[in-house]
Amino acid sequence: MDGYLGVIVIVAVVALLAAGGLFLLFRPGRKAAPPVKPPEAPVLPEEEKRPAGAGEEAEGATTTLPPPPVKPAEPMVVEPEVEVPPPSAGRMVRLRSRLARSQNALGRGLLELLSRDRLDDEVWDEIEESLITADVGVAPTRVMVEELRTKVKVLGSRTPQEVRALLKEQLLAQVNPDLDRTLHVQKHGERPAVVLVVGVNGTGKTTTTGKLARVLIGDGKKVVLGAADTFRAAAADQLQTWGERVGADTVRGPEGGDPASVAFDAVAKGIEEKADTVIVDTAGRLHTKTGLMDELGKVKRVIEKKATVDEVLLVLDATTGQNGMRQAQVFAEVVNITGIALTKLDGTAKGGIVISVQRELGVPVKLVGLGEGPDDLAPFDPEVFVDAILGD
Repeated sequence: MDGYLGVIVIVAVVALLAAGGLFLLFRPGRKAAPPVKPPEAPVLPEEEKRPAGAGEEAEGATTTLPPPPVKPAEPMVVEPEVEVPPPSAGRMVRLRSRLARSQNALGRGLLELLSRDRLDDEVWDEIEESLITADVGVAPTRVMVEELRTKVKVLGSRTPQEVRALLKEQLLAQVNPDLDRTLHVQKHGERPAVVLVVGVNGTGKTTTTGKLARVLIGDGKKVVLGAADTFRAAAADQLQTWGERVGADTVRGPEGGDPASVAFDAVAKGIEEKADTVIVDTAGRLHTKTGLMDELGKVKRVIEKKATVDEVLLVLDATTGQNGMRQAQVFAEVVNITGIALTKLDGTAKGGIVISVQRELGVPVKLVGLGEGPDDLAPFDPEVFVDAILGD
């Protein structure tokens, strides 16, 4: 009986304890405890956020980040080196030896013939033939031969020095040292001088334009070039190359464009840049005289809206002889030529064309090309020319 009482007591105690726990758990008005927040992580600077070894490398560790992009190097623009050409003064004297080598055969032949003991009609015929072969022209040759025959008769006996003096006198008289060979390239106030370069394609017209720019720049002038030969694809490129060598601007237009428009723009550029001289290279087509006349006439008229055309230089190839003379006559009918530039006077050229072209056109030879070099264009000097023909 006592044992049953003990069990009952124990069960009663357990039941009370359980009831008390439930009461405490579900007691009204008790709020649940707020959840505990985890501690916030401190904000780290950018350097500390990177994993170990990403920034400053740990000893013995290598970085895994890619290197920063490398900015591509800009291409270097290489400016063409600007040349300083020699001045025009003394150019022909410096190039005299080249002229002498090509023309000396004429001089030696004439001196040998005139030095003979007996000058009969046969010898005079040989002298006449030598002069005509040298492109002196028939009319000037006859004048020279008649003058020489008269002087020889008066002189009687002839020493080599006297013969040379006689021949030099006659050649100089025919070359005419009194002609005004001045290149009119001085600016007029704020307006540049304008030089029109004309001639048949193939005579060296564009090359002569470029070489003339070198002559003027060598004399201290500022030059603008006009590539008005728009009908030859290579003409503008060629002229621009000449200009870049010496620092001269080249004005050009579209291939096949209006030459007068290019010439006008070149003169406008010359005025804007306060240039001394504008040199305009024109087309050299001779398909029809009428077309050439219209084209060159238009170029000249358009230029004269801006400035005066001071020089019209006709470029002739000295090796073409009398064929070149016919070309010269066609151009002389088209434009008012003020001077002649004879190219290729070295080599196989016959120097007598200087005499014949001046006589036929009534205008002086002002420039001569005595070689293929960039500075082989020289102002024409009659005395140097005749001395070179006769030799020392």
